[in-house]
Amino acid sequence: MPQDAAEDVNLPPNPAGLIEGLRDTGYTFNNALADIVDNSIDAGASDIAVRIEMDLEGHISITVADNGCGMTLDGLKDAMTYGVRSAGRASKRLGKFGLGLKTASTAFCRKLSVVSRAGSGAASKLTWDLDYVVTSNNWSARKSDPSVDDLDAINELAANKSGTLVSWENVDRLIKTYDDPSGPHARRAVKKVADEFIDHAAAVYQHFIETPQGGVPRVKMSVNGVQVLPWDPFRKHLSEKVYEKVIPVENGDKSTVASFTFRAFVLPHRDEITDPKELSLAKLKAENQGIYVYREGRMIHAGDWMGMYSIEPHMTLLRAELSFNHDLDAAFNVDIKKSQITLDEAFFEALKKLLTAPRRAAEERYRRGTGRVATKLAGGAHAASNSTIAAKQPNVVTGATAVVTSVDPVHGTVALSNRQGSFVIKLPSVTPTSPDQVHVQPVESINDGLLWTPVIMAGKHAVQINIGHDYYKKVYLPAIGTDRSTVKGMDFLLWSLGEAELSATSESTQKHFKELRYEVSRLLRIFVEDLPEPEPDAR
Repeated sequence: MPQDAAEDVNLPPNPAGLIEGLRDTGYTFNNALADIVDNSIDAGASDIAVRIEMDLEGHISITVADNGCGMTLDGLKDAMTYGVRSAGRASKRLGKFGLGLKTASTAFCRKLSVVSRAGSGAASKLTWDLDYVVTSNNWSARKSDPSVDDLDAINELAANKSGTLVSWENVDRLIKTYDDPSGPHARRAVKKVADEFIDHAAAVYQHFIETPQGGVPRVKMSVNGVQVLPWDPFRKHLSEKVYEKVIPVENGDKSTVASFTFRAFVLPHRDEITDPKELSLAKLKAENQGIYVYREGRMIHAGDWMGMYSIEPHMTLLRAELSFNHDLDAAFNVDIKKSQITLDEAFFEALKKLLTAPRRAAEERYRRGTGRVATKLAGGAHAASNSTIAAKQPNVVTGATAVVTSVDPVHGTVALSNRQGSFVIKLPSVTPTSPDQVHVQPVESINDGLLWTPVIMAGKHAVQINIGHDYYKKVYLPAIGTDRSTVKGMDFLLWSLGEAELSATSESTQKHFKELRYEVSRLLRIFVEDLPEPEPDAR
């Protein structure tokens, strides 16, 4: 045979090996079941009913019924053929590759059946039974008559009209194996799966199931009889939109072929949300920050910064929306599971640049909110310290520390006597927050960003502590309400440093003590840089 000649060698796949191997495409359960719901929406369904159930023997079954356009037997054969896209299939459909129905289903079950009826015609049923394919080593689906239960599930949504039922049986990869497969632990696990899918569907299909003003939703969806209500991650009625732009995408000759929309929203700090229901729906947790990606109105990715930034508590209030249609599928490299996109370097850098100003706005609002929380919590956090210092101060200062002989609040000076002599030094005279708190006073800020400064308060030796300092936010705040001994210990330390300064200062050395406080405050700010910000929902 000549060297450049070639001949076809037919190498059909091994049915058993391939169908088992296709189970491991990396689907999560929520993404897999959503892939089935996508088909219902593509079929024009206005009612979709999902059931995730366990029978008395512990067998799990999952069904998705809809009142969409349904399929004839030929259409059903196409739908159940791996890799086949139906003729005329619109590229804008949520389902893209002709694989999702099969691979998503068999990722969690060993038996996939689809029953469908177009118009008032007869219903057809086809089944992929993995055990049959493996034992027969034959790449064949099974055709059978729909059962009464199959038809009842369709008729419940579309009596004697078009509709489809997708059924997963022999579900073997959903929950772990329990000693009692039908016991309470297993049932709770199945319920948890159903509840989590409700939350997933509420976000993924928000734009399909939300009710427009004065209208009805495009799609009604239920899980185990519970209606799925839409969840808006941006809480648009509460949040501040800090960025919005429609960005054209050009092809090689620079002519515009498509565009995507980018918006950024800064949510209120939890301290600003007074309605408990709204606070719950806002889900102000660090893991909910990030970019939410929508293709044709369906969320396909959520909850991170796509490799641009790490999840940081001070970005908890920032959520961004990236929306595009099917024209940009190739540009964004939409994956087979429709659960993520891949950005090329140009898109990556462009989006990162767009996020600069929104991140600044979110951080500012977060820090303002954290400051309000710190102020609120600090109010009573130091009462025990004040009480202890008041009780022990007569013994502590006996003998030789500093004695304030007069105070000039107008000029901010005091006449002071200590071991070094008698001096007039700069020292603020402040008003106590309450009559019994005259030794330790939290304040919103101190000049030069100092953590603490000695003051005279109601004639007593006192110290002010800066709750705006990062050390207070990251060390004091976590201890408030959980470890008051730590709070008292830090208060005693800072009050003692202030007292030691009064005992050793003079007109010539006062500036050195201030420099010491400045340096310690600076170093502490550096040391706590990598400590986690207190979670907004944890206070």
